[in-house]
Amino acid sequence: MPPERPTKRLRPRRPGDRPGERPAGHRDGKHAGKPGAAAANKQGGKHHGKRPRPAGHGGGHAAGKPRDKDERGGGKPYAQPESKPSGAPRGQSHVKLGRKLVVRPGGSPGRRPAPEAPQAGPDEPLRIAKAMARAGLCSRREAERWIEQGRVNVNGKLLTTPAFEVSAKDKVLVDGKPLPTAEPPQLWRYYKPRGLVTTHADPQGRPTVFDNLPEGLPRVISVGRLDFNSEGLLLLTNHGALARHMELPATGWLRRYKVRAHGRVSQADLDKLKDGIEIEGVRYGPIEASVESVQGANTWLTMGLREGKNREVRRILAHLGVEVNRLIRTSYGPFQLLDMKPGSAEPVRRHVLADQMGARLAAELNLNEVADGMRAERKARNAKRGGSA
Repeated sequence: MPPERPTKRLRPRRPGDRPGERPAGHRDGKHAGKPGAAAANKQGGKHHGKRPRPAGHGGGHAAGKPRDKDERGGGKPYAQPESKPSGAPRGQSHVKLGRKLVVRPGGSPGRRPAPEAPQAGPDEPLRIAKAMARAGLCSRREAERWIEQGRVNVNGKLLTTPAFEVSAKDKVLVDGKPLPTAEPPQLWRYYKPRGLVTTHADPQGRPTVFDNLPEGLPRVISVGRLDFNSEGLLLLTNHGALARHMELPATGWLRRYKVRAHGRVSQADLDKLKDGIEIEGVRYGPIEASVESVQGANTWLTMGLREGKNREVRRILAHLGVEVNRLIRTSYGPFQLLDMKPGSAEPVRRHVLADQMGARLAAELNLNEVADGMRAERKARNAKRGGSA
């Protein structure tokens, strides 16, 4: 008969008896003698051995959290960020859009750039105001006013609204005269004398710029304006879209003026204009100004600004305590007055104009094609003269 096994002695349960529970005083007795140490280890203490996976870990899901669509069997799989392809240029970012990879210059990912709207061909219909501007009659805004005044006739009917399209087949009359054929864009430098208004028709009956242009110029419009008593460089063009682009402050072109003012103004006061100034509720942008010389009671100044607000130079200097008695515009962006005489006009070469307008606008206005064609004609004429000699 086997010997009887001794009865096992029971003892009170201690922390650590339950599976997964750390005994008190574990790890060199760090928590020995501290009440609640095991609970702290269980709830928020450091884990030892195999760590439990956090909720949302790639290997599983938190309790009660629905699975992704792709794991349920429906929807599109999540698009993981892709590594940069070997064909992408250095310094450019890329974005995965559907199945097509778009590489964008500049390094900032974003939406696919919108395609540019196709340019209207010569036989495609245009808004009547745009057709008049292309023909060099006026700007679009002026064309709309002319239509409201009853000056435009299309196919024998008086036009009463600018919301009308015309094509090459339509017969358009402006003031009883046929709409001119659209000429290639051209730009002229003109020295506007004092005492002329920059408008086609002045209600007060004063002499206008366009009534005093040199002979040989076609119908043109001005790029911006100069006051009645101002003089200097005024750009003229036969193309409304070109004039509108050059007038925009967004082009960033600096307009320089030589100013004679009665009185004294310090350079310190002029330097404050670099941050712009507000006068009677009107905000004027940054202005470059310096004192050139002093002659008797007058001071000669040079000023440069990128806006074209009405009487801007005169109002700013009046705010500084001096009165302008002569104002000459010497440059408009890259185009300069140089040694021109009052009342004279000189054309700007088309290849120069194309370079200054930039590739996009030059292509839109066909400036490069026209310049290349004229250059080829000049070469042919020169070759013919050389052969005849």
